[in-house]
Amino acid sequence: MKNICILGSTGSIGTQALQVVDFLGDQLNVVGLTARSNVDLIEQQIEKFDPHMVALADEASADLLRERTKNKRVKVLGGQDGIVQVAAMQESEMVLSAIVGIAGLLPTLEAIKAGKNIALANKESLVTAGPIVMEAAAEADVEIIPVDGEHSAIVQCLAADSRCESLRKLILTASGGPFRNASMDELGRVSPEQALKHPNWEMGRRITIDSATLMNKGFEVIEARWLFGVDVSRIDVVIHPESIVHSMVEFIDGSMLAHLSTADMRLQIQLALIHPERKESPVSYLNLSEIGRLTFLEADTERFPCLSYAYEAGRTGGTMPAVVNGADEVAVDAFLKKKIEFLDIPKVIKQTMDAHEPVLDPVLDDIIAADKWARHFAEKASSIHTR
Repeated sequence: MKNICILGSTGSIGTQALQVVDFLGDQLNVVGLTARSNVDLIEQQIEKFDPHMVALADEASADLLRERTKNKRVKVLGGQDGIVQVAAMQESEMVLSAIVGIAGLLPTLEAIKAGKNIALANKESLVTAGPIVMEAAAEADVEIIPVDGEHSAIVQCLAADSRCESLRKLILTASGGPFRNASMDELGRVSPEQALKHPNWEMGRRITIDSATLMNKGFEVIEARWLFGVDVSRIDVVIHPESIVHSMVEFIDGSMLAHLSTADMRLQIQLALIHPERKESPVSYLNLSEIGRLTFLEADTERFPCLSYAYEAGRTGGTMPAVVNGADEVAVDAFLKKKIEFLDIPKVIKQTMDAHEPVLDPVLDDIIAADKWARHFAEKASSIHTR
């Protein structure tokens, strides 16, 4: 039995991870959980999975949970320090990092420094601070196992041949989101409710909007650059509406390997949590004759410029990816609150990028400062575009 901690247990990835734990029975033991403020749900998780330690980022919520669980053995912590303590707790062997946004960076780093293998669902850790995270993992001799379907697929494809000299390019697939066939005029009238209806995946609110703008795929390009040590110029994105092929690897001899599975995140979560084993999962099997057709299209960066902005940030490096991430988070939040239009999201991001002078060899403090600056600038830029 492997002891695990789940950072972000009440979010989309966290709740699906607990479904996997439940399905696998005695294979995994949950010793730690964290969340932001969802007291009701994490109380239910405590009741079912009996962790040793939990933490809520919101102090008032932690106080309420502490009162509700005073007759249980669980230790309840609060605030960022509490999240970090759970991330680094001695009993765990693996940490599933599923906190949304840059808030997951410090807990992920602390878990790495504590010698924990990481099942990484918090892409912002590598988007904003890829060199720092990968260097820390190398120093601590821990594995970073991606949970994102695209990167999990690449790991499996590279199992056939992981030699750098054999690799030509990585190809990430994107569903294209709900608006892949929409005209610019239609995109200008998109509502948050429409944008949150992803055709293939069930995800959190921010990542669902990022999928609609293709920014999420851009972040995955930057993440892949650090996970696999491949320059962004050798990472392509293609639109694949069926979401059956999750990524492909092309080798210098012209051969290509692809990973196919049902569009269900629980498979990638299970693969990461029990790596390198494989076991029966709660995911349904593919029936290719029923699917009938697999389609691949070129990504349209004119209608969806966020993808090209992510590539630009990846090429620039330094603090620029952190700035893009921070600006995107602010712009998406403004859109969800109906303060700006869908097409204003890339405008806010580009304005923030253009105003930033990147630090090209940043330390962690530089990353955090760049994120803070970007959020402040993007908030001002969003107010200009307010409806």
